[in-house]
Amino acid sequence: MSEQTFFLETQKQFREIAKILDMESEIIQELESPQRLIKFQIPVLMDNKKVKIFLGFRSQHNNALGPYKGGIRFHPQVSENEVKALSILMTWKCALAGLPFGGGKGGIIVDPRKLSRGELERLSKGYVQGIFPCIGPDIDVPAPDVNTNAQIMAWMTNEYSKLKGKDSPAAFTGKPLNLWGLKGREEATGYGGVVILEKLREIFGFKPKETTLAIQGFGNVGFNFARFAFQEGYKIIATSEQGGGIYVSEGLNPEQTLRCREEKGKIARCYCVGSVCDVNFGKQITNEQLLEMKVDILVPAAVEDVITKENASKIKAKYIIEMANNPVTSEADAILGNKGVISVPDILSNAGGVVASYFEWLQSKEKKRWQKKKVLNKLSKTLEKVFDEVWDLSKKESINLRKAAYLIAIDRVAKAIKKS
Repeated sequence: MSEQTFFLETQKQFREIAKILDMESEIIQELESPQRLIKFQIPVLMDNKKVKIFLGFRSQHNNALGPYKGGIRFHPQVSENEVKALSILMTWKCALAGLPFGGGKGGIIVDPRKLSRGELERLSKGYVQGIFPCIGPDIDVPAPDVNTNAQIMAWMTNEYSKLKGKDSPAAFTGKPLNLWGLKGREEATGYGGVVILEKLREIFGFKPKETTLAIQGFGNVGFNFARFAFQEGYKIIATSEQGGGIYVSEGLNPEQTLRCREEKGKIARCYCVGSVCDVNFGKQITNEQLLEMKVDILVPAAVEDVITKENASKIKAKYIIEMANNPVTSEADAILGNKGVISVPDILSNAGGVVASYFEWLQSKEKKRWQKKKVLNKLSKTLEKVFDEVWDLSKKESINLRKAAYLIAIDRVAKAIKKS
């Protein structure tokens, strides 16, 4: 899906919900586009002593519930329409989770792998310099996203504090622990997904040891989902990365698989059962094969738009837990619904990351350290409550979980606008 189509699709999805809510036209007008889009040049002194200009963006969709919140991505495909669409989805995600945040998203058009560490640091600081008046602990609180991490957030936080003239750790989240970063933040998104998995188990009564999972994506989110699901006794028979995946019929051990991948540089032939990795334990598969595999639960945890109208009819899983942003298109959603597949939408299942970001924001403001146990406990309680609200509405109105989640989220934002 092109960035333009993604943005139009996000707007279309919103208008459908607005119609059901019988929303006033002026509120529709306010919410169908971002309140502000910042587009700016970032001049960076490169190692060859020449200045190169990069293009940066920040989309601030709506702040009726609180400061804008959302990641910054460094990627060659970053575009104005992409950040606009993602900022809208962040507004709904924060509202659904009951957080005092609105939605934002930012990015720079760059392939960070082609930059030296020094160039990356200067680029990160340049982004903050370009956007400084428009962000801050009570205005807009960025976080890491695609190709950005705790180190980049550290550079950005330090630059913001320098420009502000005072220590301002609450200006960013996803920071290292020494800058008031949060214990448990790294695994929060994957952990939150398994909280949702356990809610499904409560309702449908499946037994973990007899329940098979295929997880597309073995990055931070996919790995942590796999790790916590494995700890609960689930049988993970397939996982993958960009170049393809692995199938292990007996069920793979995620931690051993990660160690093997770190040694080999890729996941191929890392067929690890228990504490042993052996080429006879499994076989290589493609990402397409993983998605269409006969499993109980499919977890797309990599990139958007992987389940489309082209392959939705071939999906054999009974349940989908969406851990990537927007992995299921609306046409695919309709096909899956007709097949009786239960898909938990991304704005619910991957909300663990933004909930933990809220905890980090509080910790950074109050300068009181949270212990990891407290973080994960509060995260579980928050997501369990949200899941129950979405599930109850979907049953009451005989609608799918996605529609129920969007109705709750968008209604909250609309009510906040009316009050303001």
